[in-house]
Amino acid sequence: MEVSVNNTRLNDFLALSRRHPWHLEPFTETLPDGTRAEVWDTGVICLEPALPAQRDLVISCGIHGNETAPIELCERLLQQLVSGRLRCRQRLLLIFGHPAAMNAGVRELKENLNRLFSGAHARGGVESQERQRAAALEGYVTRFFDAREDGERLHYDLHTAIRPSLHEKFVVHPFTHGAPYSSSQLGLLQAAGINTILLSQAPTTTFSYFSARRFGAQAFTIELGKVMPFGQNDLGRLTALEQCLTALISTPGWQPPAPDLARLEVFDVCQEIVKQSENFRLNFSKDVSNFTTFEAGTLLATDGERRWCAQSDGEAVVFPNADVAPGQRAALMVTPVRLTTDQLA
Repeated sequence: MEVSVNNTRLNDFLALSRRHPWHLEPFTETLPDGTRAEVWDTGVICLEPALPAQRDLVISCGIHGNETAPIELCERLLQQLVSGRLRCRQRLLLIFGHPAAMNAGVRELKENLNRLFSGAHARGGVESQERQRAAALEGYVTRFFDAREDGERLHYDLHTAIRPSLHEKFVVHPFTHGAPYSSSQLGLLQAAGINTILLSQAPTTTFSYFSARRFGAQAFTIELGKVMPFGQNDLGRLTALEQCLTALISTPGWQPPAPDLARLEVFDVCQEIVKQSENFRLNFSKDVSNFTTFEAGTLLATDGERRWCAQSDGEAVVFPNADVAPGQRAALMVTPVRLTTDQLA
């Protein structure tokens, strides 16, 4: 039965910081189905069912404030949970990552928040809102996962990309340090309409890698199309993902279909192009789509005397961005590979 939301504090949280710059103090309320809703901070809410099932689920969005489609999707999920239209059966931590940037309609205020996890916020640099927020979000995820020892741990960090992509939706899979890939999670991603997987081959300072490495969570950075202004997203393109998230939240024991490895398009990182100075230049158009391929020997980027070239035919570019700060990644170069059943668990 649908229940109206008449609690002022929950209505304040539902309004979210993309429309309100104020700070919310922590508070706790009970939802219509008996779930305890604990607001830990602006943009951070933990839902604790009376009898939780065996999955602890983190869904994050808005780590970059202008990546609006995931924010709108998570708003819709939260509205359904708070109103009683969607029953919460798993422990759920829902994070709207960078409220200040969301409110300003920008990607970041000073630094890339998604390069400040796994303790990077405390290493060098000038204090910023992003560093404070990264430290706080690490603490909230730690608090959430440390609350119980058993159960499956999941973290889906939802994003959209700066530029269009030849594969509209794709996943960046954190480095596994030799552990196998999860067959169940690959099946879930396919059920969510995501057939393109980019395998990281080194530790990073992203939010998803933090959860994967620190807590053994099945965690992913999920790219869901191109950045658009609030209100201009076609959330119908995310219906399959929404249905999977709804099933995870509301149905204990739900399992996705087995993955079809033949349909997966898997890429491996072969080069990381890191900007060294303000002399850095990408040697292709600013409107090049993610996964655009190059012939071997093609000049990709320069930085003074430093040059990067494609090492093999079919090498593709992902996340090209010459406007990052010196010392940060300006592009990834990837090549297609195949996953086999002996790489899965």
